[in-house]
Amino acid sequence: MKAIARSIFTAALAALLAAPLLAQAQAWPSKQIRIIVPFPPGAFNDTLARTLAQELPKTLGQPVIVENRPGSGSLVGTELAAKAAPDGYTLFIAALPFSVIQSLYKTSFDVTKDFAPITLAGVSDNMLVANPSFAPSSVPELIKLAREKPGRVNYGSSGGGTSVHLCMELFKTMTKIFMTHIPYRGSAPVVADLIAGQVDVMFDNLPNVIQHVKSGRMKALAVSGPKRSPLAPEVPTVAEAGVPGFEVTVWFGLLAPTGVPRDIIQRLNAESTRIINSPEVTDRFLKLGVSPNTGTPEQFGDLVKSEVARWAKVIKDAGIKAE
Repeated sequence: MKAIARSIFTAALAALLAAPLLAQAQAWPSKQIRIIVPFPPGAFNDTLARTLAQELPKTLGQPVIVENRPGSGSLVGTELAAKAAPDGYTLFIAALPFSVIQSLYKTSFDVTKDFAPITLAGVSDNMLVANPSFAPSSVPELIKLAREKPGRVNYGSSGGGTSVHLCMELFKTMTKIFMTHIPYRGSAPVVADLIAGQVDVMFDNLPNVIQHVKSGRMKALAVSGPKRSPLAPEVPTVAEAGVPGFEVTVWFGLLAPTGVPRDIIQRLNAESTRIINSPEVTDRFLKLGVSPNTGTPEQFGDLVKSEVARWAKVIKDAGIKAE
């Protein structure tokens, strides 16, 4: 009887101790949620965050704010998110640079261990663009000039380790050319300088430059993906333009710090997927050059792991260093 009584007491105590945690999980969300973006406003990762921040409160019943925390090639914002409490009140927008950050910097976190994937959100291309007055108007012409006059051609990027930086470094490696790198803190300032003629060429996420191409303030030389973009079908892929095997697809997704309860992750997956795949948001993203592409947390986690391995090899083989 004493053993039975002890068992009952132990079970009751465990239930009592678990009750506050259960209540906390069931009450989520009970306060404001923040989404950290490790880049300045203006690029698509910020657009994605603000779209979710606008729509999530309609079903979650709590406000959602966006915090832009740029710096050190996205290291500042990523570290902040990695060390946040795993309570479902801090979310993080990741893009391709997320998968290369550990290969370029000494980090206090591991992107495959310290983050819980929620969902992939969309994929896009980078577009190779130039100032309209820049002499080369094709990939072969750019390669020819860069080979004839090494270092004379400059290219801008939104920072070391970003997809646009790595895309160009891969391009340089595969074509055996040298161009001078001018890193910026974010996409908007380098786009402005390219339009002004202070930067010759750059790769940038298609959503950031397509309207400038259509308006004539930039000229497009190629896109980085495996096929032409429906937004610019006249623009060849880099592979078509003379660099066979070149392919870079940019991705965007939502994560949280590892340790967030599974039921919260699943709800965030369901809510985010619903928002991204809604006709209005899908149409808006497609017009920007981003194809909505959602899935399970596990599928997104597998993508991150494969991208980490792929870019680690590219960075090592090309000798790319953080700038």
